[in-house]
Amino acid sequence: MRDRRIVAGIAVVGATGAVTGVGVLSADTKAVAEGPTGAVVAKAAASTAASPDPAVRAALRERSASGDVGAHTVSRGSSRPTPVSVQRVAKSRALPVAKQNLTGGVTETVAPADPKDIARGMLAQYGWSSAEFTCLDEIYTHESGWDPTAMNPSSGAFGIPQALPGDKMAAYGADWQTNPSTQLAWGLAYIRDRYGSPCGAWGFWESNSWY
Repeated sequence: MRDRRIVAGIAVVGATGAVTGVGVLSADTKAVAEGPTGAVVAKAAASTAASPDPAVRAALRERSASGDVGAHTVSRGSSRPTPVSVQRVAKSRALPVAKQNLTGGVTETVAPADPKDIARGMLAQYGWSSAEFTCLDEIYTHESGWDPTAMNPSSGAFGIPQALPGDKMAAYGADWQTNPSTQLAWGLAYIRDRYGSPCGAWGFWESNSWY
């Protein structure tokens, strides 16, 4: 006598991966095959008399009459983890746009730290060409050596431009004692108002040793 064991709990999974029903298959199941997508396809036995349980036979007959018994597909992919490649794409799309392209360069504007470089960049603001820097360099090299903390022990003149008194430069910033940019802003404005240009101020300095 043939063994007619009942195998229950076969999930029916559609093309989208959603479970669409539950099939009950007997040992008389005619065929089990694996499709090209990795799904296990089981075809129910033609005869509903395979099950010794009357309730099961009745359920099978009812399903057969409604057209619900046929090919049942169980997707093997439903229990697999998401591929790493897919995870990476999802993560990259969740990142801010600025961080998604890891091969791009990062640029940052850094203010010049050398007082001479700061002064070169400020000349145009006063209407002077870069040629004026040579004269400015002569003045400040003689006056302070471009040291923002330089102080004349006799007069008390302070900073790169040797402002007298030093707190005059406070009109251009509260950080006048330490910030070369603040000191130069005052110094260049002083030269412009008194001599017209750095070369005009240097001409005076050469004759008087001060400006």
